[in-house]
Amino acid sequence: MTSTYQLQLDAKIERIRNQFSKFNPPELEVFASPEQNFRMRAEFRIWHTEDDMFYAMFERDADQQKTVVRIDEFPIADQSINTLMPVLLAELKSHDILSKRLFEVHFLATLKGEMLVSLIYRAPLTEEWEALAKSLAEKLNIKIIGRSRGQKIVLSDEFVVEELQVFERRFKYKQIESSFTQPNAQVCQKMLQWACTSAEKSEKDLLELYCGNGNFTLPLSFHFRRVLATELAKSSVYAAQWNIEQNQIDNIQVARLSAEEFTQAYQGEREFRRLQEASIDISSYDFDTVFVDPPRAGIDMDTLKLLQGFQRILYISCNPDTLFENLETLTQTHKIQKFALFDQFPYTHHVESGVLLEKI
Repeated sequence: MTSTYQLQLDAKIERIRNQFSKFNPPELEVFASPEQNFRMRAEFRIWHTEDDMFYAMFERDADQQKTVVRIDEFPIADQSINTLMPVLLAELKSHDILSKRLFEVHFLATLKGEMLVSLIYRAPLTEEWEALAKSLAEKLNIKIIGRSRGQKIVLSDEFVVEELQVFERRFKYKQIESSFTQPNAQVCQKMLQWACTSAEKSEKDLLELYCGNGNFTLPLSFHFRRVLATELAKSSVYAAQWNIEQNQIDNIQVARLSAEEFTQAYQGEREFRRLQEASIDISSYDFDTVFVDPPRAGIDMDTLKLLQGFQRILYISCNPDTLFENLETLTQTHKIQKFALFDQFPYTHHVESGVLLEKI
């Protein structure tokens, strides 16, 4: 009997094949997710009644009216989150200071067993709260952050360190509480391996736009002479620099620029002090490949024109619709050589795609 998950995955495969058929891509490579325990993040509201409180989420009906749904277990989340949920809730209930005005609980887990829990309140956090929360963190062997309006109390660290396997190498990644990270670590490892296989081995340099915390940057750096990675968000740049140092990689430079700003700098239209302060000389690079993992809005036209000048384009997309629009431009100069679907978000309509294009 075909599982519900497989039926939904098959529907995504058919949708993507049909949507992109006009580009005549090669056979779609499909990378499935585990059916359960795949999410390394989970966020819940805390619902209070007269004599109880519980984890909650909301469902909307056809009229967009919200209904509270009690959550006692969350099968799509990592097993460590499921194991911790009832234990943590019981501890919070046993202390009025920890439970009163508690609004949300966020979990961030890693494959190697670290756990960061954010407790979000609708009331100021006191020294007594901090002492109780610190004791709870030690008892449960977890990291805790407390938040309320205008307050953020970090009891130990505001991050966890994930380890991802890419073929024979393991990479360490600092994942900061409020920053973006791939939620499905097992599919993420498949994405990294696909990107490295697609990149093959080059004697030239790689340009990466939208590098985030260096998720793809680290493994791809072993396939190129040098890598110049760009990212605008300060927290992501900080995490990327930490990750590069912790993994002892010496051929990566990170420039704090948006894709649009890099285009201006690369074409000599504008100079940036941020490049000078980081001792980055764009003209010293000999790029043959560009890697992009843009936000859902896709890539702006000026940057698309920049990409058309590269021999190879590796494009990871979280939005098939903007990928389709961008390929309308990129396939004027490049041909799709590889095409992949990564099921990062089972049981939803979201699809991650990967495309390798080479200049015609």
